[in-house]
Amino acid sequence: MNVRLILIAAAVAMLCMGGAHANSDERAKVEILHETTLNLIRLLVEQGVIKQEAADEMMRKAQQTAAKKNSEERPQEKTGQAGAEQAVTRQAETSQPKKGEVRVTYVPEHVKREIRDQLREEVVLQAKQERWGDVNAIPEWVSRFKMEGDIRLREQADFVPAGNAPAANFQAIGQQIDNTSEDSYNRERVRMRLGINANITKGVDLGLRLATGDILPPVAGFSNLNDSPTSTLQTFGNTGKKYMLWLDQVYLRFTPQDSFTVTAGRMPNPFFVGTVGSIYTSTLARTGNTIPMAGVVHTDLLWDVDVNFEGLAVNLHPWLKEDRAIKPFFNAGIFPLQQINQGETVKAKDKWFYGAQGGLEFAPADTDTKVRVGVAFYDFHNVSGIRNPAFGDTLYNQTAPQYRQRGNSLYNIDNDGNPTTNLWALAADYRVVNLTMVADYARFKPIHVIATADYARNVGYDQNKILSRTGQNITPETTAYQARLTVGYPIISQRHQWQVFGFYRHSERDSMLDAFTDSNYLGGGTNHKGFTIQGLYGVAHNTWFGLRYMSYNNISGLPLAVDAINLDLNARF
Repeated sequence: MNVRLILIAAAVAMLCMGGAHANSDERAKVEILHETTLNLIRLLVEQGVIKQEAADEMMRKAQQTAAKKNSEERPQEKTGQAGAEQAVTRQAETSQPKKGEVRVTYVPEHVKREIRDQLREEVVLQAKQERWGDVNAIPEWVSRFKMEGDIRLREQADFVPAGNAPAANFQAIGQQIDNTSEDSYNRERVRMRLGINANITKGVDLGLRLATGDILPPVAGFSNLNDSPTSTLQTFGNTGKKYMLWLDQVYLRFTPQDSFTVTAGRMPNPFFVGTVGSIYTSTLARTGNTIPMAGVVHTDLLWDVDVNFEGLAVNLHPWLKEDRAIKPFFNAGIFPLQQINQGETVKAKDKWFYGAQGGLEFAPADTDTKVRVGVAFYDFHNVSGIRNPAFGDTLYNQTAPQYRQRGNSLYNIDNDGNPTTNLWALAADYRVVNLTMVADYARFKPIHVIATADYARNVGYDQNKILSRTGQNITPETTAYQARLTVGYPIISQRHQWQVFGFYRHSERDSMLDAFTDSNYLGGGTNHKGFTIQGLYGVAHNTWFGLRYMSYNNISGLPLAVDAINLDLNARF
């Protein structure tokens, strides 16, 4: 029904009721109805339903009728035309609201019910959102913080077979190996990581992660990885001394668009490195790879899972949220490796690392297969050593690496003739081309069959340049590759979920900087080949056991082999 007709009908009804006889008990109600009628007439005029002249006429007639009734009920008042005029005058004076007075228009019951229902819904919704009356309610800013972490308890055993060269022979050529003949049993270790993400405002996030770090050699006889970029393991057995806790990550991430991210600080690896979870789950930073927490399958041919990058990274992923079979991506970054204060006695230059990567993700709509392929180029500047020009000089001491594991070609830049104080630096330059592929076949969901492949080659290796620099004619060994097959749940999150995988790995001496490769295989670094077999089994929510066997040998140079068994208990939140 038209609202205007309703208002007119209501006004007429009120006028009729106003003319009816009212006893003393009903006088108050009649007065309310009278005031409501006047307000309704004004509303009709404002809405253009009736003209002002018609409204004035209606009010005049109503006032005359009311005055006549009052004169009949109150004989003490004047009667006749004079009395009616007085009544009309009195009603006209009272019909206008006084200053500060608010008069409420009559509202039908069905309208009241609609208003009550609407207000109730709005109030209940607001109460739920703001958690009224909830003693556990927290401030709004707390909801902008997200926390994650994991812990791993490990029992580790290392077996050193007969036939290895003595440790002193490795040390004579700069390789950091302390033991090649004694087995190591019952090494108990722990790793803990605790990360916080704070959403500062829309499109701006702060990342922070703390992690443990070892203060003892993690593998029997191999280099001390104290403050290592590749290990967050802490070995038990320090006579009760407290463990170190390091600032592992701290960065700002800017996301002006869903498909574009800029990250600055000490950040997780911004490049696609074959993390299986990255090709079918949303990423933390929309960078194409997740932070590889324990239990996530990943290729680690070039980068240890614990390596973080310091600097600036850009990640571009067009059509990230669109339903497309093919989605491209591009990642790039610039990262300082070592800042050096140059002067009259220091001629070494700052060391930098530049990286760029492009690729495609292919996910046909009518299949259960997802494939991601990436091609990267990593360029390391000023990392090779420069020999000091004269006896006793220290001009180029800082061209030696701050940290290294084992495998890369080295030469002595000390130039003092004392073999006990040799300062070993890298002989080669490193510009690495890397091809990475992950294919996830999920026809048997929730079981996945996942194949990963990684290939790398150091195209910056120049044998003649190395000969001029070091006086050594070092045969090029610049290729690395790895192939892995995984069957099971890609990430262990519930009880009875499982995963088994195995891979073969071949990493030649100068295929990549040994400082950043995985620290588990033959003591870390490069110049090794061998295989790994591992199984994972969920025992509770986000809790699982892992058993891993590794067997690796040197590719070239002095003979060296190590087998290892790791039994892990992992948990994350």
